[in-house]
Amino acid sequence: MTEGQPGVSRWVEETTAFDRVQSVATALSTPASAAEVATEAAVAENTARAHLDRLVEMNVLRSTDRDGSTVYAPDPLHTRVQTLRDLLSAHDHDGLLALQAQLRERVEGWREEFGVDDPSTLRATATDTAAETRRRREAAAEWETTAHRLSVVTEAVENYETYTRDPVSAR
Repeated sequence: MTEGQPGVSRWVEETTAFDRVQSVATALSTPASAAEVATEAAVAENTARAHLDRLVEMNVLRSTDRDGSTVYAPDPLHTRVQTLRDLLSAHDHDGLLALQAQLRERVEGWREEFGVDDPSTLRATATDTAAETRRRREAAAEWETTAHRLSVVTEAVENYETYTRDPVSAR
């Protein structure tokens, strides 16, 4: 991303370099180098690296070595906690129970439709056409995403009282 692109100049003017680096890095779907993040965040590579290392120290990101270079990716535990916080902010206990039921219904629908118990088994099933294979792989990917979301929603339901308790009144 360059500052000459529409919207980038305004983004640079209205946010700090740290905020831009954090925004780009926490949205990564695959590990990226400081140079890659710097380009997207419209900052110098050294600035990106310093902020990325700080985000690693804060357990927001993880870093690892790839071919002699450090790459960064969102920390899955931090991402899960943020997702829990978002769910708890958006839903009361009854809303979480309703969401949990919807997600369970989707999973049950795939089990019934394809006659398998999990996404990996669905991927392994033989089909007659490329289109059906593609449809099953897409369903398996969606099933995995839904199962993950269901696990987070279930955690929010099971720990609702603990996670939403006012720390001042809990003393």
